Amino acid sequence: MNKKEIVLFLNKEAQNRDIVGEITEQKPDPLLVVYENKDEYSALICSMFAYGRASLIVKFLKTLDFSLLNQNETELEKKFEGIYYRLQKKEDVENIFISLNRLKQQNTLEDIFYSAYKKENNVIDGITNIITEIYKVNPYRSRGYNFLIGSNKVKLKGGSAYKRWNLFLRWMVRNDNIDLGLWSKVNKKDLIIPLDTHLHSIGLKLGLLKRKQADLTAAIELTNSLKEFDENDPLKYDLAIYRLGQENVF
Repeated sequence: MNKKEIVLFLNKEAQNRDIVGEITEQKPDPLLVVYENKDEYSALICSMFAYGRASLIVKFLKTLDFSLLNQNETELEKKFEGIYYRLQKKEDVENIFISLNRLKQQNTLEDIFYSAYKKENNVIDGITNIITEIYKVNPYRSRGYNFLIGSNKVKLKGGSAYKRWNLFLRWMVRNDNIDLGLWSKVNKKDLIIPLDTHLHSIGLKLGLLKRKQADLTAAIELTNSLKEFDENDPLKYDLAIYRLGQENVF
């Protein structure tokens, strides 16, 4: 397909996917659990665990009691017996709740993000500021816990694409039939696509992406290509491209 055909195709896919019925038990997505809570801190936990098979992610998230984010910290220690997910053991899950419980008492995630983002309208600055604050409130460290949060030392090449963080931002900033739009201070034109293997593969096949490694540089490259189709809302194509890969359309 040439560029004109690609943009017509993706615009149609994005429009067709922007319906309530796109996120269901039959087409699982962590958003199923996000919709139940409609809270930025609960949504962040959902995005942190958004790796692996979608059905298993949703199954795990449904075992979590998000009301614990609003309860006394001493109550948390009794609530996570038998809870684990892939890299995360019980203590890791418990401590991410402890950390976000503490942070929630101090500030909103939007304000923590915005205080760094607003300087240059840079979402990576906002992400790393939240990461830094999470590490400050809890000295607990482990491989599984650190994986959930990520590093506040960004590497553009060869490192993380910050997929789960950028997914969280899409949910919070965009407002349509899919995304919640709980935040009002961040411009959706500044968002970076939450790059995973599906999006990376489709991006390469459509010629929207040349970089072979699925890192942050590749995520920015794909985002910039999508800005040529809609400079004010490049992530409106995210779910559509993800589904194209997930459904083996290409």
